Amino acid sequence: MEKNETLDISIRPRTLQEYIGQDRIKEMLRIFIYAARQRKESLDHVLFFGPPGLGKTTLAGIIAREMGANFHSLTAPSIERIGDMVAILTNLEAGDVLFIDEIHRLPRVIEEVLYGAMEDFTVNIIVGKDATSNTIRLDLPPFTLIGATTRFGDVSAPLRDRFGIVHQLHYYGVEELARIVKRSAKIYDFPIEEDAAREIAKRARGTPRIANRLYRRVRDFAQFDDENCDCIRLEITSSSLSKLDIDEYGLNQTDHRYLRALVEMFGGGPAGLNALAAAISEDMTTLEDVYEPYLLQEGFILRTPRGRMATEKTYRHLGIERK
Repeated sequence: MEKNETLDISIRPRTLQEYIGQDRIKEMLRIFIYAARQRKESLDHVLFFGPPGLGKTTLAGIIAREMGANFHSLTAPSIERIGDMVAILTNLEAGDVLFIDEIHRLPRVIEEVLYGAMEDFTVNIIVGKDATSNTIRLDLPPFTLIGATTRFGDVSAPLRDRFGIVHQLHYYGVEELARIVKRSAKIYDFPIEEDAAREIAKRARGTPRIANRLYRRVRDFAQFDDENCDCIRLEITSSSLSKLDIDEYGLNQTDHRYLRALVEMFGGGPAGLNALAAAISEDMTTLEDVYEPYLLQEGFILRTPRGRMATEKTYRHLGIERK
């Protein structure tokens, strides 16, 4: 594998100043971090939500660095027992940052352990069974919990209300994504022309993770076509993205299958998500979390109480006459 290709973390920004986009969130975080450091306190608990690939994990790491704190990262599905959660909490040091990705997938019993930990920095352990059981209260050092989720509505109200800072990450604009692509090109030491960076940005679905992935694939094509290539240009970028089946809106094969099924099999809708997922042999949750948010934002589909519906834009894009 190539240098830097094995560790995607190498291209992650390390400070708020390096982080591109989400300007309002950065401004708020800068204020909250400054105030917490002035008071010599831990930052209040933080919850980030939004589609995948927008930088929630990166922001969590930046917060830890800006606070000068240790960073502990885990995913909610990896915590299966109450003892696992208690062990993690009791090993934290004062000021540490604990990041839990996909926090909406925490089991309810483990979630309840967090209530006291977040509010009072305490955790209760039950020792023994039935009549002989005792509750031991353990004090925890002040820490910051940062949660990230793609399904804000699935985070239970009691847990959601214990976060003092809640921010939604939004899709990026073309200019911001082009800056991200050029920054990655500098890190990978393989330059890209301005118009080529913008072409990748236009097809990146408003998502930095996708923009960086497309840049790396276009770089592969550029080097394959010309082993002496020293810069990515627009012509090779456009042809490479076409070969990758990424159209001018950033829609891929799955998007096209989804839209064609909605139009050709369900007459443009309304159609239920279950039926659409079965029609194109895709996981329903993946469609709802990964594909539909962008299709909704770009105006290709509508969500109605009766199901998904195709818009006029979908018919024009697919070249199908609306009956």
